[in-house]
This record gives sequence, C-alpha cells and structure tokens, in this order.
Amino acid sequence: MGEQRRERADAARNRRAILEAAEELLRRHRPDEVSVEQVAAAAGVGKGTVFHRFGSRAGLMLALMEERAQELSEAIAAGPPPLGPGAPPHERILAFLDAMVALASRNVGLITAHEHAVATQRNAAGPREANPVYRRWHDHVSELIARARPDLDAALVAHLLIGSLHNEPVARLLLDGESGRLAAGLRSLATSLLGPGSARSMGDQRSVPGGRS
Repeated sequence: MGEQRRERADAARNRRAILEAAEELLRRHRPDEVSVEQVAAAAGVGKGTVFHRFGSRAGLMLALMEERAQELSEAIAAGPPPLGPGAPPHERILAFLDAMVALASRNVGLITAHEHAVATQRNAAGPREANPVYRRWHDHVSELIARARPDLDAALVAHLLIGSLHNEPVARLLLDGESGRLAAGLRSLATSLLGPGSARSMGDQRSVPGGRS
C-alpha cells in the first residue's frame, strides 16, 4: 500500500510539473514551437512520461485547457446568476458568451496550440468533436437556446456562436487584444436571435471567470 501511495504521489507531481512546464513554454514561445520534448525537459521527466500521462501533444494541451476552463464550468453549474442558475435563459447565454470570450482572450496561445496539435496529429478527430470543453459548452448553450427560443435549431445556433472562436479572423481579434469587439459582436448576434428580452440585459454582463494568462 505504501508503494502504491508513493507511485500515485509521484504521478501527481509529474502531472503538475508537466502542465506547469507547458504553461511556461507557451508564455515564452509560439504555440507551434512548443514540442513534447521541450515540455519533458522543462518538467524534468522523460518524453515517455509525457506520452504516458497525456497520450499525445494534443492530449497535453487539452488537459491544460480543461484545467483553465474548470472555474467557468463551476460557475455555470453552481455560481451566482446570470452566469449560474437562476437567471432567464437569454441572460445566461449573454453572460456565458462574455465569459467564454474572456477565457479565450486569456488563453489564446493555449487554444492555438491545441488546435495546431490536433491538426498535425495522425487520425485525430476534429478539434471541436474531440474537445470535451467545447462539448460541455455546446450542451449548455444549446439547452439555454432551446428554452429561450424553442422554434430555433438550438444545436446549430450553439455551434455558430461557440464555434466562432475556431475561426481564424476571430482568433486574430483575440491575438490583437480586441476581445471587447468580439464580445460585443457575439452579444449582438445572440440578441438578434433571442429577441428583445436579451437586449435589455446586454449592458449588464461584465467581469467573468477565466483562466490565467
């Protein structure tokens, strides 16, 4: 039992060291310049350890994305309204879109690194289909749209709203520091789809949870 506990503790330390090394490298280098070999060296572990823990470079970036998105997931599930439960659907959608943009703007390098890793990984699914963070966000927004506008194709509209972050010109806005412009555009689009009730709450969405820079 003692040996098993030590192995688990070593595995947890290795995982944390690898994630922290990846974060630091992404702060200092372009996403496509950060390799598994570099991460392993910076973490003080072997390359095989990284692959054992995360499966691939894409898996490593995905694990880091999930960690960054955890605070937003918790706020959606149990935080105060309008981001959390208790507000009308249109207010929750607007609050979520603001939160999504804020999180993406603070983690644009990581998002780019993950998509680059997925694009260069053999036999990989598309970044959206393979990304549980995206799936959770899509399910959340789809449900809210269905409640606010039962006449709409909620699943498709949710893809249109959330999937915009995967569009190269939109990603360029984040890289150029124009997250406010992107958030305003998404709010306008959502308001035009959801009706006038959402327009009244557009000005109320401000500070939201996000990840570290």
